[in-house]
Amino acid sequence: MLFKKKDIFFETLVESANNLKEACNLFQEEISNLRQVELYAERIKILEDKGDELTHRIIHALNKTFITPLEREDILGIAIEMDNVVDGIEAVADRMDLYKVTEADDYIKLFAQMIVNSADEIVAAINLLAQKKLQEMMRHIYRINELENEADQLLRECIMTLFEEYKDPIMIIKKKELYEMLEGVTDACEDLANILEALLMRNS
Repeated sequence: MLFKKKDIFFETLVESANNLKEACNLFQEEISNLRQVELYAERIKILEDKGDELTHRIIHALNKTFITPLEREDILGIAIEMDNVVDGIEAVADRMDLYKVTEADDYIKLFAQMIVNSADEIVAAINLLAQKKLQEMMRHIYRINELENEADQLLRECIMTLFEEYKDPIMIIKKKELYEMLEGVTDACEDLANILEALLMRNS
């Protein structure tokens, strides 16, 4: 058995995964009504701050603990990548506030759904990790990778459409940046999945 008992590391990683999921859900919820973008950005920032606090809790525990239930690099890598996902969501929120975006187009909504779906898979995988059910994580890891591939395809499609349908260079720059930032969030989800997969392979 890989883990003897539930401890601060897994409790904090599960809490971090739930915080990530909350941030992704909030993003999808709020892009449906962007009349109060500034307020929305503030709410996302609160979750981003919480993600930072949870990551610092992990680092503090690693510094105090001699024997850890996983390799230190894995624990830290998982914590950092989950924090990166939340940071990415907060960065998109901040940019939408900066650009005064008042309506999300269909591509932004599709990216948001992919991000929420990825968050669901992350929560499931981290809970299985905490429950010592490593082999069951694999299907969630595969799905995160699939969603990132779908986001890659969506990015290519929306950029092609952007240059075909828009003439205003400022609008093109703004939308392209938002699309790329959203796809970057799915990249961060895949980076997390890669760490989980490597951990699983070493302990199978």
